[in-house]
Amino acid sequence: MNIWTGLVVALATAGVVLAGGAALGAEETKQLEIGAKGPAFSLPGVDGQNHALADYKDKKLVVVIFTCNHCPVATAYQDRIIAIQKDYADKGVQIVAINSNSTEAAPTDSFEHMKVRAKEKGYNFPYLRDESQEIANAYGALVTPHVFLLDQDRVLRYRGRIDDNWQEPGKVTTNDLRNALDALLAGKPVPAPVTTQVGCTIKWNK
Repeated sequence: MNIWTGLVVALATAGVVLAGGAALGAEETKQLEIGAKGPAFSLPGVDGQNHALADYKDKKLVVVIFTCNHCPVATAYQDRIIAIQKDYADKGVQIVAINSNSTEAAPTDSFEHMKVRAKEKGYNFPYLRDESQEIANAYGALVTPHVFLLDQDRVLRYRGRIDDNWQEPGKVTTNDLRNALDALLAGKPVPAPVTTQVGCTIKWNK
């Protein structure tokens, strides 16, 4: 067994997978292609309001992140997502987090638990519930977290991970999402439009 195979097996055993084309052990899900229009959505948020993609028409860029409460990879990125929203808010960037997990498979991903988490962490972005999982399917989300960056025309320009080290923020060498944001804000193409995301598989309804 080579090092790469060993890593994949170890991550899968821990409930963590790599989402390059299809997540290990997950149902085949067609991911939204770069250059495709971002699917519209209108979902309830933990703030008691409904949030639609169209609500952010004044934003230059919208970052849709499929995430959740229970996954260790998702929780590891909470503070980094908050920091990205803070750093880019004045530049016209809006992050929208969506939790699509089945609460039967992951009870702590319920809407009530989402409200608690958002309050505890001080989320500075909408945290939405995709109960039907239609939006996760429309984007082709495979894991949590899974990033989809839409430009001003709401066309997908980046898909994948936030950075290259979910376990140790101090050892990150490539800030993929920040790099994509900086490129688009400067009117340049994203240097690496697709990256492989590590995370827990979306927990689909039966």
